[in-house]
Amino acid sequence: MREYKAIKKNIIATTVIKTPIGDMFCAATNKGVCILNFFGQNNIEEQVKRVQVFFNAEAIPAHNKYFECLQKEINEYFEGKRSDFTIPLQLVGTSFQQSVWKILMSIPYGETITYKEEAVLLKNPNSSSAVANANSKNMISIIIPCHRVIKSDGKLGTYMADLEKKASLIKLENNYKCDIIRKSHHHEH
Repeated sequence: MREYKAIKKNIIATTVIKTPIGDMFCAATNKGVCILNFFGQNNIEEQVKRVQVFFNAEAIPAHNKYFECLQKEINEYFEGKRSDFTIPLQLVGTSFQQSVWKILMSIPYGETITYKEEAVLLKNPNSSSAVANANSKNMISIIIPCHRVIKSDGKLGTYMADLEKKASLIKLENNYKCDIIRKSHHHEH
C-alpha cells in the first residue's frame, strides 16, 4: 500500500468560491491556497498549468481542508467584517514576484498606493513596470491585494479580472474602513 502512495501523483484540489461580485476559482495543496481568482480571467488555465508543474501534481475538483475556512473569510471580507486573512498561502512565482507580492500584503486595508510607490517600497524605484508585471502574475486575488495598487494619475491601472471588480473592491474597503478600524481599537484593552 505504501509503495502505491509514493508513485501516486500529488493532488491540487480545486473548488469554486462564491462572492457577491462573481465566482472565484480556487486551488489548494495540503499546505495552503495557491490560486484564488475570478472566473472570466483568460489566464486561469495558464495558472493551473503553472501550479501543476511547480508541485508536480494534478489539479482536480476535490475536498481540501482550507476551502470551508476560505469561503467563510471571503464572506466576512465582503460583509466588511474582515480585513486580514488567516489562510495559509502557497506562493508560486520567482523570488522577485514573491517579494512584490509580500509588499502588496503590507498595504493596509482600505488604502491604495501607486505602482511607483510600490517600486520604492521594494527599494527599486525604477522598476514600476516590472512591479506592475509581477502584480499581474499574482494568482491569489483579494488576499494578496493587487487591487490596492493604482496609477499615479489616480486611474485604476489594470486588474487581472476587470476594472469593475477592482473598483468594487476598493469601494468596499473604503466603505468599511472606519468600522474595521473602530473594531480593532475596541479589541485592544
